[in-house]
Amino acid sequence: MPTKKSKDIFSYFDDLVRQIEEEFEQMEREFFKAAEKGGTTGYKPYVYGFKVTMGPDGKPVVEEFGNVKRIGNKPLLTEEREPLVDVIEKNDEIRVVVEVPGVDKNDIKVKINGDILVISANSQDKKYYKEVELPAAVDENSAKANYKNGVLEVVMKKKVVTTGKDIKVE
Repeated sequence: MPTKKSKDIFSYFDDLVRQIEEEFEQMEREFFKAAEKGGTTGYKPYVYGFKVTMGPDGKPVVEEFGNVKRIGNKPLLTEEREPLVDVIEKNDEIRVVVEVPGVDKNDIKVKINGDILVISANSQDKKYYKEVELPAAVDENSAKANYKNGVLEVVMKKKVVTTGKDIKVE
């Protein structure tokens, strides 16, 4: 017999999938309605996905990616895709892995703004943008980025946090 906790998680996923299906069905109706009238739909290919992980509190964390954004309850199709991102924190470094296929490495810009890593890529037919909140402060000078086979990897050293300095009282 499933526990209450696992039933709640599955109910959460059922509700999420049902909501996504309804939103895409609405987009499809709008697309075909515009196409029947002979007008341009303005729709480009849409990409939507989500990654589910368990948070430290035992609750599921859903991260969305693609070019479908939410404004209230309505989906909005954007030109920029939000790429799939993994943040891996290990010992004294943070590694951010980002999927940005179809762009040249010269089209990718990576910037650190405090505890936010900003990734953007603009080529003729692909555009990506993502702001990633880093789990710890990083040393900006240690950051190194590598791009291969559509995958960007950024490795940064964590900032060394000092525990303070004893001051001699004279």
